[in-house]
Amino acid sequence: MSRLTDGIALDTKEMRAAYCEALIREARNNGRIIVVDADVSHSVGTEPFYKEFPGRSINCGIMEAHAVGMSAGMSETGLIPFFHAFGVFATRRVFDQIFLSCAYQKLNVKIVGADPGVTAASNGGTHMPFEDIGLMRLIPDSVIIEPADAAMYGAAVSYMVNNYGVHYLRTSRRKTMRIYPDGAEFVIGKANKLADGGDVCIIASGIMVYEALKAADMLADKGIYARVLDMHTIKPLDTKAVEAAARECGAIVTAENHKVTGGLGAAVCEALAETLPAPVERVGVKESFGEVGGQDYLQKRFGLTAEEIVKAAEKCISRKKIQESKK
Repeated sequence: MSRLTDGIALDTKEMRAAYCEALIREARNNGRIIVVDADVSHSVGTEPFYKEFPGRSINCGIMEAHAVGMSAGMSETGLIPFFHAFGVFATRRVFDQIFLSCAYQKLNVKIVGADPGVTAASNGGTHMPFEDIGLMRLIPDSVIIEPADAAMYGAAVSYMVNNYGVHYLRTSRRKTMRIYPDGAEFVIGKANKLADGGDVCIIASGIMVYEALKAADMLADKGIYARVLDMHTIKPLDTKAVEAAARECGAIVTAENHKVTGGLGAAVCEALAETLPAPVERVGVKESFGEVGGQDYLQKRFGLTAEEIVKAAEKCISRKKIQESKK
């Protein structure tokens, strides 16, 4: 069981600040790390990197496809480029360049997509990717990481630096709820168990981890005990943890700040179809485009709340009981 921080609350540090601090720590020990921005150094928080490493910082302007191509070329020379843009522009706009220039060529490029899903908030539907995970999952051998809070950044950035290939880090820019204490350990590719229970398992990522923990408390008040997994690595998926949840809980709810098509919920269903099928309910965006609004409003608008997870859990448990009655 992973250790939670004492008293989960809104962090005092923005996610972009924690990310840049982790990147600078790695860059001090590795001269091959270089930052490539699409005119977003302020937005994604890489300005401190520019100040400390001006010769290893490149602003390509609002030319994301060019920036990815440049990153591929730098990787070919042995550098480790970290390309930054808003999530929608870091994936959908440059998918062909990532696929062909980076992945097909088996290069070492790191992609950071800021403000995925409803965390784009007032930037609106044009900047609100609900499909970025689905796109990046399609790329052979890609790695997709979505940290729940700032404490995870050290492990995530270190892994990206020290493991070759195309990696996608999906992250909010602003403050999130602090789930883990400082110094918490993370293993990329292995889910963190945050709560134990045998009635249902809630598998969540990113901002939905906090909602999953809230939902587990609400379910406990009803006498329903939920296991909670932080699936911070969506690819490669921790299929052993998913299979164990199916075997030991018999009902699974996924929760993600993404469309249920192509994202975490889809990955879990695909894994179960090949191992141990079990009832699954997916909490996520259903056939919608994004829109303008505050994050709290948008989470309610798209059903990304603890209350929706509770409803999904109760429905999934009912389905489990129906299956058990037929045996």
